[in-house]
Amino acid sequence: MTSDTTSSTIAEPAAIGKAGLKCGPVPPEAMLENAVEAANFLKALAHEGRLMILCHLSAGPKSVTELENLLTSRQAAVSQQLARLRLEGLVSARRDGKAIYYSLQDPKVTRAVALVYDMFCNPKSDV
Repeated sequence: MTSDTTSSTIAEPAAIGKAGLKCGPVPPEAMLENAVEAANFLKALAHEGRLMILCHLSAGPKSVTELENLLTSRQAAVSQQLARLRLEGLVSARRDGKAIYYSLQDPKVTRAVALVYDMFCNPKSDV
């Protein structure tokens, strides 16, 4: 029986934590690129106003006025946070007359918001 030396560079994934997540080895260059991308993504989420906006948008598109009312925030503050989310490619905007409607653009946002909701807002969650 011969051994394949190329397969030795990629080992079987190891289980992580009780959630049973699997991670396999990643080449250092790719890991650095992924870490930078993940850090930028998490930085965009790491603001309570942006996180609340994303949570509301996970239920469907909302206008700036709707978001102002839901967040009880001034239009300038909401628009500033929406601008950052657009810059990061997490939300998209469409104009309908005078109103601008925002919606989630990146599917990772939907997953992240659902996880954060489950961890911090869902009283039935034991995570």
